[in-house]
Amino acid sequence: MKKIATLITALFLLVSCDETFDINRDPDALPPGQANSTILPAGIAGLAGAQGSYYALIGGFWSQFWTQNTTSNQYKNIDQYSIGTNDFQTAWTAMYDALNDIRVVKKQAEAEGNWNYYLIATVLEVEASQVLTDLYDAIPYSEANNANFLQPKFNTGKETYDLMIADLKLALSKDLSSSVGAAPGKDDFIFNGTMSNWTKFGNTLLLKLHMRLTQVNPTLAESGIKTLIDSGAQFLDVDAGMNQFEDAADRSNPLYETDRRQLNTTLNLKASKTLYLYLQSNADPRLSKYYGAGTANNQGDFENGATGLATVTLYAKTPLYFMSAEESYFLQAEALVRYYGGAGAKDKYDLGVAANFKKYDNTTSVAPITGPVGSPSALLAAGGKYAFPTTGTTAQIEAIITQKWIASFPGNGYESFLEQNRTGFPKESALPQTDENYIPGQLAMSVENVTSNVFPRRLVLPNTVKTRNPNAPALSKITTPVWWDVN
Repeated sequence: MKKIATLITALFLLVSCDETFDINRDPDALPPGQANSTILPAGIAGLAGAQGSYYALIGGFWSQFWTQNTTSNQYKNIDQYSIGTNDFQTAWTAMYDALNDIRVVKKQAEAEGNWNYYLIATVLEVEASQVLTDLYDAIPYSEANNANFLQPKFNTGKETYDLMIADLKLALSKDLSSSVGAAPGKDDFIFNGTMSNWTKFGNTLLLKLHMRLTQVNPTLAESGIKTLIDSGAQFLDVDAGMNQFEDAADRSNPLYETDRRQLNTTLNLKASKTLYLYLQSNADPRLSKYYGAGTANNQGDFENGATGLATVTLYAKTPLYFMSAEESYFLQAEALVRYYGGAGAKDKYDLGVAANFKKYDNTTSVAPITGPVGSPSALLAAGGKYAFPTTGTTAQIEAIITQKWIASFPGNGYESFLEQNRTGFPKESALPQTDENYIPGQLAMSVENVTSNVFPRRLVLPNTVKTRNPNAPALSKITTPVWWDVN
């Protein structure tokens, strides 16, 4: 894959910036306020590039949105669960390079009392660190991106969560009306300086962190979530993402750029039976938006020589979502089911489904798409295939997580992978997809798996980290659950 730095630089140039920007200057030595307006865009673009390409590809395979084509072999290692210490080292490096920019902004903003940029930087720091720790477990956090610690210690997954929650609470407690210095604007690629949305993003991220604890520490999860909701906290009702992409080299959506433009082919990713058959069996009109004409293949069955397989639909201008509005609605729905007797959960669930359908209307920036997908009202109505269950906590949570899984296509599959680890939904099939009794939508073991028929649960640390940092923990197998995964 081409180095992500090219994409980061190009993304930065998409938005007009102060002419004093100089990528070769030491950001720690920049005048007061300048790190905010010059380093922040590079940090946001860097996080978008890493999450939207490397981890989006892995997530799409492991959430079974797609599978490796039978006539190519670009991603066989991902599809058969054979990612090792020499794979995806650039993803880790790209994330921490971007986090370095974000932490420079945070440090300077805190010193100045610029609570607007401090909140922005903290939310981004936690969002990226959440992705990393959920995929790798122990990561550098408290000593990361600090020149005083060339070999930073690894915080355990639990320690990282404690630190992230504390950092978010602190940033959210700041009085933004007393913020001094420059105000964010075009340098904020996500909300263009609308701070109320950053507060909502922070609250929703805090909700998400506590939701991850529902199995491993249900008491803390409940207290954290109820404290947040009972305080009247507002949550995201818009997407937290980048939509500045262009249909041009190094300026397009990272997943499209990585898989389609840089490899100059549409032949790598083909429809997995798992999601394809689920959408088909439920007459879900998103099927024709997610996939082209053709049939779907068994997950990981890339040696069967099948032809006529449906191509996965990707677009150059599709936004990159750090957190979508529908993810926020589904998080709220699950919280209401778990801790409030389900009151109001159906409304949030319906909003989540509707928000995802809206993305496939041809009036949105996901275009070009021929014809809108339409309203989900029939699917959500009483008796409809996606109607929210009227009773049963487990059934309601399964419905929520299943819709979150569908809505994570194409670029947020790593999140639906993590949610499956937490909740067990979609369920894992005991049957191969060739069996006539296979249930559409259940995760199927990759036919060519190398893990003795055990699903992956994490990524392994890159070799460069292990060899350069003696504080790195012992390697864990790809099938070893992370600390909160006790499902």
